[in-house]
Formats: sequence, structure tokens, C-alpha cells
Amino acid sequence: MGMRNQQWPWFAILARTGRERNATLLLENAGYECYLPVSKFIRRWSDRVKEVDLPLFPGYLFCRMNPHNRLPVLMTPGVIQIVGVGKTPIPVEEPEIAAIQRVGKSGLPTMPWPYLEVGHVVRIGEGPLQGLSGMVLKIKSGLKLVLSVSLLQRSVAVEIDRRWISSVHAGARASLIDAPSGPAKSISIHQMPLDSTRGLAGESFEGR
Repeated sequence: MGMRNQQWPWFAILARTGRERNATLLLENAGYECYLPVSKFIRRWSDRVKEVDLPLFPGYLFCRMNPHNRLPVLMTPGVIQIVGVGKTPIPVEEPEIAAIQRVGKSGLPTMPWPYLEVGHVVRIGEGPLQGLSGMVLKIKSGLKLVLSVSLLQRSVAVEIDRRWISSVHAGARASLIDAPSGPAKSISIHQMPLDSTRGLAGESFEGR
């Protein structure tokens, strides 16, 4: 039975920061189905500015794998460990991965966001994210739909049009969450091994 098999769940792989893409390629070449969510960021040097693709979850990638045969994954250069409890890998919820994949394919501006557990849960009724559910934040420039990976306690935010919202889930709060005060680009990433808005010395990143 091949390793690239959708019967296996997704697992979060902790990788060396800056080596996520290489580890993903090595695992894919070995036959694993992997997913590395990326988004466009502005990278600034003292003499130039460039748009680059960077991981939405710095230090992490996702891989479908047999949890009882994880040694080949752990032996892959750039891989540190499989996220779990103790030595037991814990799978990531399939709908969470599917939602982030939908956002990635939509082409809408996306950025890391502090982890959210509670809020105003809505369903998107039209537009490129039709059918997705998530929490909504009010910011100065409009609305953002926030999707979370509960195992990692990380979230991503994508800009949406207010007209796309079709319904509110039962039991949801009666009002939208207000984003933290300050400019919408000022984002603190909770519990991340590397601040996703910073790179090497002299470089900085910001969401597009």
C-alpha cells in the first residue's frame, strides 16, 4: 500500500524554521501527501522591497501518514518532530485542513492571526469561499474570516466581503468580534517559535 493514501489522517510536522519547503519536497518525493500553506508577504531590505511566498504557519507543515510507521518522516532532513502528546502523534481535523486549502486556492489576501476559539461563527454563502464556516472579525478596512488549527492553536485570517455572509450558526454571539486596537497590520502571533513578521537581521515581513 502506497504512502500517498487518503485513508491516513493529516498530521502537523514541526520543521526547522526556514526548512519547511525543503522538508515538504523531500517528503513528497518519498511518496507522502503534504501541504505547506503559504501566503504572499512583503520582504524589506535596506535597499529593496520584494514580494515573497512564506509559510502561514512558520515551522510547520502538514502530512498524511501512517502514525504507526512514522520513522521515515522523523528521519527526513529538516523535520524535528510530529506534533502530539508525548510520543503519540495527534491528527489534525480534516475539515480544518480542507478549509485552509480552500482559502489558499481562493487567491484572497491571507495572513497569520492570533488563535481564536470563540466568537461570531458565520457561514459564507457566496464568493470564492462559499460553504466555509468560521469566525468573523471587524477591522478598520472591513471584515476578516478567521480559520483555526486547534491542535497547533494557530489561526489564519482572510479578507472577505460583508455581502458574502449568509447565516450565523446557532448559539453564536450576537455581535462581531472587534479586532485588537491599532493598525490592522500590527499582528502578534501567539506561541510561535518565530515571529512570522520578522526574518533574518535587517529584514522584515508584513502581510500583503
